[in-house]
Amino acid sequence: MTGYLAFEIRRTLRDSKFLLFAVALPVGLYLVMADRFADLGLPAPYVMGSVAAFGALKAALDTGARTAVERAIGWQRQLRLTPLSGLGYLLAKVSVAMVVALPPVAAVSLTAGLVSGVDLPAGAWVAAVLGVWAGTVPFALLGLLIGQFATAQNLQAYQGAVVLVLSFVGGLFIPVETFPGTLAAVAKVLPSYWLAQVGHAAAPGGSAGQATLVLALYALVLGAVVAVRYRLETARA
Repeated sequence: MTGYLAFEIRRTLRDSKFLLFAVALPVGLYLVMADRFADLGLPAPYVMGSVAAFGALKAALDTGARTAVERAIGWQRQLRLTPLSGLGYLLAKVSVAMVVALPPVAAVSLTAGLVSGVDLPAGAWVAAVLGVWAGTVPFALLGLLIGQFATAQNLQAYQGAVVLVLSFVGGLFIPVETFPGTLAAVAKVLPSYWLAQVGHAAAPGGSAGQATLVLALYALVLGAVVAVRYRLETARA
């Protein structure tokens, strides 16, 4: 698994366009949203948490979902002929997704500090960056699940739809407090809402305790579903 993980990380890091987009998009969104949210009375650390959550979940989900292309070209079938176990393959994929998810979080946090003057204690900065990053595990698993169901032809449609729902309904771009009652209830079911709460914990009065538990539960459930789906596909192969 170690050798395969190193191979996957090198292969992903060579994709400079993908990595640039993964960082540039959330940074650009932060610069646009910071002033708009300030007009609503929301502090810059709140906006930072929302946009960092978006950047992390999108990067992790997109990385995991790319397994659909590997399925299409027969790469997964080739790997089954190697000593690499199914669990090792899935863990390597999640690890790579987590590697890719960290730069957007760090870049948005750095931009918030340099451009918006966000000034947090060292512990709060560490909690904001590492908390959002660690909370991205369910989205890496969700990306893997999408990759197991989607085809290379319809992958972008699946990815786009899921990211839009998680971002807008999850309250990353619009505060959930402004939603109608039913939509607000739906938002609080989505893991993206709770990832944003981890990011918002850096703002005054924020707390990540409940969000951490919810995201851990999502990770356990999605991990089990991904493992079952992979096992079923392996059996059919």
